[in-house]
Parts: sequence; C-alpha cells; structure tokens
Amino acid sequence: MNEFMMLFRTEKNDAPKPSPEEMQAMVKTWQDWIGGIAAQGKFVATNALGYQGKTIQANTVTTDGPYAEVKEIVGGYIIVKANSLDEAVELAEGCPTLAIGGKVEVRDVMVFDM
Repeated sequence: MNEFMMLFRTEKNDAPKPSPEEMQAMVKTWQDWIGGIAAQGKFVATNALGYQGKTIQANTVTTDGPYAEVKEIVGGYIIVKANSLDEAVELAEGCPTLAIGGKVEVRDVMVFDM
C-alpha cells in the first residue's frame, strides 16, 4: 500500500464561534470518520493545524501568518494507506469538512530512496 495525504481546506469566515455542544458534535463527526478509516487498517497519522505561523520565501523575506495572501485555510491533514489514488479519494469522500463547503486535497506521499 502507498501513503496519501489529505489536506483539509475551508474558506476563512467570520461566523460566530460554535457553542460547546456544536463543537462536541463536530469533534464526534471527525472522530467517527477517522475511526472508520482506522478500522480498515488504513490510518497512519493526523493533526489539526493552528492559526499561528510564518512564511519564509527564497529571498529570506519572512511574513506573518501562513494565510497572508489566500482566502482558503488549511486546517489539518490525515495520512492514510491505500492501494491507489482512487481508493484514497474514496476514503476522503466521507470527510466532515465537505459537509461545510470545504475541500479535501488528496496527494500521494513520495518515497525517496536514500
């Protein structure tokens, strides 16, 4: 099996913060989805990304924030095992971010022989 990374993208919005109950429901949706992937033996790793960061450019210019010039926010990722890109895409189709208008970018993880 190969590894694939799914990047979760959403539009930046200024909606009010969800209530604790709404947050708990969202977390459960994510746990259920990731748990389903893990139950198939295809889970490798996942993490959410924070809102702080810096971007370093080749000319040594450093800017605040990883999202300084874009509307989309990369909120997190998961790495899964799949036999093909199509199979990884099938796993992504249940991602909770899709239910709120977000996107999932699925990419193969390159392996370098050293």
